[in-house]
Amino acid sequence: MRHKKICFIFGTRPEAIKVAPVSTMLRRDGHFEVVNISTGQHKEMLNQVLDFFNLPVNNSLDVMKVNQSLAYLSSSILDGLSRVLEELKPDLVLVQGDTTTAFMGALAAFYQKIPVAHIEAGLRSFNLFSPFPEEANRKMISQIANLHFCPTDKAVENLNAEGIHNHVYKVGNTVVDALLQGLDIIEQSMEERFAAKYAYLLQNKFILVTGHRRESFGDGFLHICHALKKIAEKFPDTPIFYPVHLNPSVQKPVYEILSGLHNVYLVSPLEYAEMIWVLNKSYIVLTDSGGIQEEAPSLGKPILVMREVTERSEGIDAGNAVLVGTDQELIFNWVERLLSDPQLYTSMSTAGNPYGDGLTSERILSIIKNYLDNE
Repeated sequence: MRHKKICFIFGTRPEAIKVAPVSTMLRRDGHFEVVNISTGQHKEMLNQVLDFFNLPVNNSLDVMKVNQSLAYLSSSILDGLSRVLEELKPDLVLVQGDTTTAFMGALAAFYQKIPVAHIEAGLRSFNLFSPFPEEANRKMISQIANLHFCPTDKAVENLNAEGIHNHVYKVGNTVVDALLQGLDIIEQSMEERFAAKYAYLLQNKFILVTGHRRESFGDGFLHICHALKKIAEKFPDTPIFYPVHLNPSVQKPVYEILSGLHNVYLVSPLEYAEMIWVLNKSYIVLTDSGGIQEEAPSLGKPILVMREVTERSEGIDAGNAVLVGTDQELIFNWVERLLSDPQLYTSMSTAGNPYGDGLTSERILSIIKNYLDNE
């Protein structure tokens, strides 16, 4: 009997992180022929994750160009994936999240009438331009997907409210599977190296900062940076560790405002393994990253979300995250409270993770088996 052919399509680092545990589980199961396709949307950053999780790539596109437009990127990915899928003729295509790669992957499969499974379905910010273009991408994938793997009850409710009821499953978020697997790998082979490299951070409780959302470019990042400067000056014994995104719209305000402060450490973007190690050792997290919003609760880290809206509101509802936007005073005030109020810190750090329990990949495997057996 022929093994069912499953194609995973990914192109960015977050996609690869969240796809890795599912692809690995399907490959180990033995009932599938698994083909991993990379669009190369984040080529250098992607390779780090592929190596870390030992995730093979069977087909690669090379679509990135300097200063490319969304229209160019979209058309290049769609054309390239269409050719690959026409040759492979898979039984199922899996895409993850809300990137251009995810939407174009789903669309390329749809055009060839190949069933599409959407990992991390149903997230909504309810603002079509924030995050942009991700909110629109995610909504459009939902219209053509055959299987919807939702991380939370709220994501299921969002799809139901849009009239999508068939093959909608609450499974949790694969990012938690990847996080727990990743920390195990680090403990076995990397712990001593990281502890030595970042010994300067481990002397005190430190704040981890990440920021890259394009909707905050301009005034938003200026406000974030001024808030961080005020925190650094008010709490001189609290290190602020900031891996700075390479986008010039982030680099310019960050280095102009925060360079020279003795307790602010501005570093290049970290590889995934280092990032989750630092996250695990941090005390407070300030971020606009969706993945970190999902990871940090499993590690008991209070999160201040530096976005005006978030499609991951479950953490806000659970009490382990607070939406502070790019409001300078709000950011400072919440950091000050968390550093000075142990009761508040404990309540946020012990709220639990509403996004997953580390068993999401197993649930997805079971659903895919049942779906393909009945097709």
